[in-house]
Formats: sequence, C-alpha cells, structure tokens
Amino acid sequence: MSEAPRGGTDHPDSARPSALRCLVLHPEFGNRDLGTRTAASKLEEATGLARAIALDVVHAVTVSVRKARPGTLFGTGKVDELGSLIRALEAGLVIVNAALSPIQQRNLEKAWDAKVLDRTGLILEIFGERARTKEGALQVELAHLTYQKSRLVRSWTHLERQRGGTSAMAGPGETQIETDRRLIAERITRVKADLEAVTRTRGLHRKARARVPYPVIALVGYTNAGKSTLFNRLTRSDVFAKDLLFATLDPTMRAIQLPAKGQSTVKAILSDTVGFISDLPTDLIAAFRATLEEVLEADLILHVRDIAHPETDDQRQDVLSVLAQLGIEGETSGHRIIEIWNKIDRLPLDERQALLARAPRAGKTGVFEAIAVSAVTGEGTERLAAHLATAMTEAHQTIDLVLTPEEGALIAWIYDHGRVEAREDLEDGRVHLRAKLSDVELARFDRRRELGA
Repeated sequence: MSEAPRGGTDHPDSARPSALRCLVLHPEFGNRDLGTRTAASKLEEATGLARAIALDVVHAVTVSVRKARPGTLFGTGKVDELGSLIRALEAGLVIVNAALSPIQQRNLEKAWDAKVLDRTGLILEIFGERARTKEGALQVELAHLTYQKSRLVRSWTHLERQRGGTSAMAGPGETQIETDRRLIAERITRVKADLEAVTRTRGLHRKARARVPYPVIALVGYTNAGKSTLFNRLTRSDVFAKDLLFATLDPTMRAIQLPAKGQSTVKAILSDTVGFISDLPTDLIAAFRATLEEVLEADLILHVRDIAHPETDDQRQDVLSVLAQLGIEGETSGHRIIEIWNKIDRLPLDERQALLARAPRAGKTGVFEAIAVSAVTGEGTERLAAHLATAMTEAHQTIDLVLTPEEGALIAWIYDHGRVEAREDLEDGRVHLRAKLSDVELARFDRRRELGA
C-alpha cells in the first residue's frame, strides 16, 4: 500500500469536533487500462471529495488490487490488514474510490465494523449538501433513491425480519426489504413527476428567454477548474466560489455586457453550471440533465480548464465525454465551444507568457478556439470578453427563407438582429427574405422558430 500524508492535523475542517473520522482508500487495478492518471492524483482527488463535505480525513492510502474479488473487492488478507488500520485510526467511515456492488459494500461494512461509501455514494453526499434550489434537491433525491434501491440486499438484520399483516405499510408476509424497495419505488415515481413539472416550467422560462434579445453563454468544465471565479470576474457578482470540488451545484445566470467593435457593448447572459468529474455515474448525469439543459440551450459554450493542473488533458477528455453524452460534440451539434485556459497565475512566468503570447488556432469564423486567462488576477479576461463579443457579432451567414403571416414576430426579429439584404412580399401574404445573421443569432433564430416564440 502506498500512502498519502495524514490529513487530519493540517486541514481546517479537521479541527471541527463534529467531523466524522474518515479513511480514504483508492484501489489501483494493475491489470486495467484506466487512462493516464496516476494513482497519487486519483487518491488526491478522492481525498478532496471527502473534504468537500468537511470529513476529517485521518488517512488516505492507495491499495493495489491484482484481481477484484466479487464479495469484497480486496483479498481476504488485505481486508484484515485494512480492518486493523481502521480500528487503529478509530475511523467511523471508509471511502472506497471505486464503484462497489451492494454485496461488496455490505461485506466490507461487516468486516470493518464501519460505514462504507463508494465513489458514487460520496458524490451523491456532496451533491445533497450543495443543492439549494427545489430542482437541485429533487435531482439529488432521485439519484439517491436510485442508488439506494440497488443497495437493498439484506445489508442489515432489521431488513430480514418479516412483517405481519397488521401493518398498514406491508402486506401479509412482506419482508422489511420488500417494503423498503416498494416505498423507494413509489417515492421515485413521485419525484420523477415533480421533476417533470419543474422541467415544464423551465421550458416555459426558456421560451420566454428566447424572446429576450440576448444570447446565452454557458460555462462548463472539470470541477474546481475556476468556473465560478471566472463567472464572478466577468459579471462582477459574488457567486459562491471556493477551492473545493463541486463548490457549485445549482445553475446561476447573470446579465453581462461585452465590449464590441463599432458599438458600445454586446449584451449576453452568462450561466454557471455544475462541474464535471471523471467516472461520473451515468444515473447522476441523467438525474441532472434538466440542470445541464442550460448548456444544451446555450449559444456559446466556454470550456474552462485548469491549465496548470498536471492532468489537464485528462480532465478535458472527461468533460468532452460528458458533453457527448448530452448530445454536444462541438460544431457538429450546432454548438460553439471555446476553451478557456484558466489559472495561468499558477504557472511559472515563462510558461504563462508563452500561453498569453500564443495566438490559438482560429475556427472558420475567425474566433479563437482557446484563450489563456487568470480568473483570480484578471489577466487575459479583457481579451476573453472582446473575443466573446466577436464570436457573437462578426461571423455572419446568409439565410434565404420564406416566412408565413403568422411568423410576423420572427420577421421583425430578423430586422432587429440581422441585416436584411432583400425582401419580397408574396401574394399569399408570405414574406421571402434574404438576410445575414451571426452564427450565434442564427442559432437563436432557429430555436425561436422551433419554440414558436
């Protein structure tokens, strides 16, 4: 086993008397190709996740696993060795940085006489603590219930007791585990119905926003990449931003004014979203899809990267993988993605200057595909704002279309947001227009037409 320094004495949260003493284990599977991340970085990330909810991480260690055991993940000797360590540390919670089956979780809890959480369970705990809006709370509950439903495998003796027929909650001979499973299924149905109602409301809000003449810019990125700090810098607001994994959960939107050539400013709406992470559970992505719809509806997507992180390229691939699951794969999906290389203040001076001096490749629209900034110091953010304005105003496409009399509002919208080059009023009341719109405004026009706004 390779170890990380004990974290209980040098982390602020460890001083809290109420903090639960926790041991973090990272199983390293030597016979699996799990990417280029090092075991040390995986352990560090798992420790950061635990500390994100103020657990007292008294020890963190990497455990080599040659062959995963179906019953306990670790071999018998390793389970006993870890059990001695847990008792010596008086740890009441063990975080296993991997996906555990319900049976593995049950057996490890019995062997170690401690609560065990796998990576999915830990992320759910963090999300549960961070959720503030009704929608966020519902999404967290749905993900929790789905996770808990799979954990009902007679893990505790009270689940093995038979209930009699006198209970109003259980039929004759129904076991406690069957009752719990039924109640969870019923609650999942209710939460899904509530979420559908929230989604419908969000749809109405999006339709209303489609009438607002401002494009939407969404921030995405690996957790702790600095999205909220950049959001605050660009909007001059004070959204919660801290050096913690998953510091932001619920989406936040603010108006922003960007400097533009030939006009005073360009107005837009900036949206801050939840951070992504490696091995994000599929159920969790589905549960938070409504929140991530802000990304799906965005006119521009800013992929904020911690360019100073040693595994920034791996983190980039994780973000792109999640975006692909949402149906966003760059311009092929109709979305513009611009990379923001953040945290250049953490780089040596020569590397920072090289990044700032380099002119990243420009796409077909002439807009830079990557911009180096420091959200903390503000370095490069003025250049970022100018390029965002360029992306929204200077790259134009010519459209040729026929609109019906019922689409008069769209005709007026084109006049307000584009440059009409030719118009022909047809005998049946339809209007034939040829106009130029920016890429961003063209995407907004298509969305307005689809929504009937």
